[in-house]
Amino acid sequence: MAPAVAGGGRVRSNEPAAAAAPAAASGKPCVCGFQVCACTGSAAVASAASSLDMDIVAMGQIGAVNDESWVGVELGEDGETDESGVAVDDRPVFRTEKIKGVLLHPYRVLIFVRLIAFTLFVIWRISHKNPDAMWLWVTSICGEFWFGFSWLLDQLPKLNPINRVPDLAVLRQRFDRPDGTSTLPGLDIFVTTADPIKEPILSTANSVLSILAADYPVDRNTCYVSDDSGMLLTYEALAESSKFATLWVPFCRKHGIEPRGPESYFELKSHPYMGRAQDEFVNDRRRVRKEYDEFKARINSLEHDIKQRNDGYNAANAHREGEPRPTWMADGTQWQGTWVDASENHRRGDHAGIVLVLLNHPSHRRQTGPPASADNPLDFSGVDVRLPMLVYVSREKRPGHDHQKKAGAMNALTRASALLSNSPFILNLDCDHYINNSQALRAGICFMVGRDSDTVAFVQFPQRFEGVDPTDLYANHNRIFFDGTLRALDGMQGPIYVGTGCLFRRITVYGFDPPRINVGGPCFPRLAGLFAKTKYEKPGLEMTMAKAKAAPVPAKGKHGFLPLPKKTYGKSDAFVDSIPRASHPSPYAAAAEGIVADEATIVEAVNVTAAAFEKKTGWGKEIGWVYDTVTEDVVTGYRMHIKGWRSRYCSIYPHAFIGTAPINLTERLFQVLRWSTGSLEIFFSKNNPLFGSTYLHPLQRVAYINITTYPFTAIFLIFYTTVPALSFVTGHFIVQRPTTMFYVYLGIVLSTLLVIAVLEVKWAGVTVFEWFRNGQFWMTASCSAYLAAVCQVLTKVIFRRDISFKLTSKLPSGDEKKDPYADLYVVRWTPLMITPIIIIFVNIIGSAVAFAKVLDGEWTHWLKVAGGVFFNFWVLFHLYPFAKGILGKHGKTPVVVLVWWAFTFVITAVLYINIPHMHSSGGKHTTVHGHHGKKFVDAGYYNWP
Repeated sequence: MAPAVAGGGRVRSNEPAAAAAPAAASGKPCVCGFQVCACTGSAAVASAASSLDMDIVAMGQIGAVNDESWVGVELGEDGETDESGVAVDDRPVFRTEKIKGVLLHPYRVLIFVRLIAFTLFVIWRISHKNPDAMWLWVTSICGEFWFGFSWLLDQLPKLNPINRVPDLAVLRQRFDRPDGTSTLPGLDIFVTTADPIKEPILSTANSVLSILAADYPVDRNTCYVSDDSGMLLTYEALAESSKFATLWVPFCRKHGIEPRGPESYFELKSHPYMGRAQDEFVNDRRRVRKEYDEFKARINSLEHDIKQRNDGYNAANAHREGEPRPTWMADGTQWQGTWVDASENHRRGDHAGIVLVLLNHPSHRRQTGPPASADNPLDFSGVDVRLPMLVYVSREKRPGHDHQKKAGAMNALTRASALLSNSPFILNLDCDHYINNSQALRAGICFMVGRDSDTVAFVQFPQRFEGVDPTDLYANHNRIFFDGTLRALDGMQGPIYVGTGCLFRRITVYGFDPPRINVGGPCFPRLAGLFAKTKYEKPGLEMTMAKAKAAPVPAKGKHGFLPLPKKTYGKSDAFVDSIPRASHPSPYAAAAEGIVADEATIVEAVNVTAAAFEKKTGWGKEIGWVYDTVTEDVVTGYRMHIKGWRSRYCSIYPHAFIGTAPINLTERLFQVLRWSTGSLEIFFSKNNPLFGSTYLHPLQRVAYINITTYPFTAIFLIFYTTVPALSFVTGHFIVQRPTTMFYVYLGIVLSTLLVIAVLEVKWAGVTVFEWFRNGQFWMTASCSAYLAAVCQVLTKVIFRRDISFKLTSKLPSGDEKKDPYADLYVVRWTPLMITPIIIIFVNIIGSAVAFAKVLDGEWTHWLKVAGGVFFNFWVLFHLYPFAKGILGKHGKTPVVVLVWWAFTFVITAVLYINIPHMHSSGGKHTTVHGHHGKKFVDAGYYNWP
């Protein structure tokens, strides 16, 4: 088949532009580094404008020398035309919408009002010491400073939330042709899996099928699946998927199916019809449903079939006892990866590299299917039946090599894909995420080819999940973070990279700098002048392929078309030669036509995925996904931001991608433990945002500091969830004698916090319930996973011990046939549960002691202890989901939890009253309990990042 072309849309400008800068008139490039750019008023050239291929014909007029000039542009105001001479709509491919002032202005004002009130409150606290318990006073002051600081870190980056909306109609008009072909840029999609058992293989198959069926030009869409287990099970599941795709993909195109993951689609009870053949839909759907059920049966039986096949082949070959028992493929050849019966060179962590092309490059022209017949029950006569390229990759693994988990797999995919398709954009998805909206790829590309988009490194989509219980007990959706924090960062330098659902510009992975820097963003555009590069030398982007090969190595560290020395990229000339085509497809379009998945190319692709390939290179350090960190995603995005690159947030409906979340409490806590540990690792590494470059937006830096320090909150939060309750027993309290001003400051701090929360909920588009549920799980995570993360990272820093994590299991343990949420209450004990359990009992006991003292007459004014008791029950209420998870039943009020709480309360009160030596005289400290509730609220506890 014809190869895919690494390239994109072509736009020829034949008419004078509306305006031009003097620099353009003189033929000199703008300070931004491009001959024709947004600064001159003609066109914003995405990182593909070669100055050797563009002639400045006259003021504001562009003459394209090369017919293959790939420029993602926003056209001028004077009626630009496309290649066929048809007028092109001048609307932008995306628009930016600001939040309504009625929400945003009060939101900003209240943040500063609360900051002032909190400052005055802390001053009051410092000036009113507690001589009876100085250690308690000092510790509480330190905690209040930290809570105020962490709240400020969380709020400042949210000062300028915005919405960006892609316009898919304009994108189609600009890049799609009447004959069904398209000039959209190429897109490589990476799907990563590490264990087909813990990550169900059916989920991976559905993810791949949704990618193959996505609404994106077939010849410019390539899917790569990385299997770090090296198991035949994954490969044969993909082989089955590629066969079923010949039916599923044309069916989706014919009837406009949404979503395009078959498992999710067939679970829908009803869905509006979007196709153009409704009279055939019912029969077609019935037929495809039957084929999918058979497909699922084959996938689910693959493990058994492989074992059975192995037994047959090994028996036929007369393998003796004790000899290695190979794993056999369906064609009778031995599998080069991990065998079912592991042996040397064929086990996990020790196997050869594998690159297998299941679906090769499609043709560039539409290929319609056959009409309905006895052999083809479905009529695909007017449907394009081509399938995108599909490649299976399992990188080589050898003992003694640190394979760097997911980051290493992503880097291996980057190199292999550069040889097989070399698309200028990369989308990475986890194996449990499928494309829920077939337009998602086009929506992401809108932010890469629009005005001033050449400085955008990546586009981050929000993570959405299915299979979560209706009450979202453990805040799996986490919409406060995605629709609040990330949306707000889009108004600064851009959202952070969160691991999946992210569209990258390939050259950013290779270490290229942006063509220009504007860190001011929509909020502070004038800041750009403080940090902008006055000159940007585009190494090699101005060269043709021939000149790049013939040119001597320039001085000052420039290496032809590479931004870094050649040895940084590894010992593969074929891979290094692919870099200029990725950085600028237009001068090398002819060379790109020669990309074919022949045997020599596949052998070289295997070579660049070898275990020793990265030795003495810059992979994981200067280029690619960053190594030696649990959260390689955050660090990789941070490295791009400190170079001046920007990112954008793309939230569309229906949701772009949907994945599977661990609804079991233990798995959820381990997931949060891994994230929080990785965040702290960044803080104690050379990637600490405090020392990032000056190209990092000031408020973007604040956001990164927040991301890398939030687990420290656990230290102070545990103090504030236990000490107030113990104060009922000890008689020593945080505040000795509150005054009127104390209550005034406290009231302002609490009321502004609530109003700010309501405003944030409104502009973020989330519900109050989601906000409150997020706060509940924040408390559970802070008392368990965050504390463990702090201990682990401090141990690593002090004793130099590595941290290891197990893969989060997405395989349900409960009986899903009877209850789809059965896994929610499957209790798997972990030490992370100890601290929350202790806090629950401490608060129950503290409240019981206070109640007993009132009944016993030790404290005569029960209203004076009501505030402290209310705070204790407030803590218990926020830990209620945790208690429900370890004791309760789904769909019912977990009576056992309430019974245990009441039982502990009553027993403690009775014991206190009836054991004389537990009594203490006086009640002089009871006047301060109403203050305890403030401590926890002021902790910024609703601001879990």
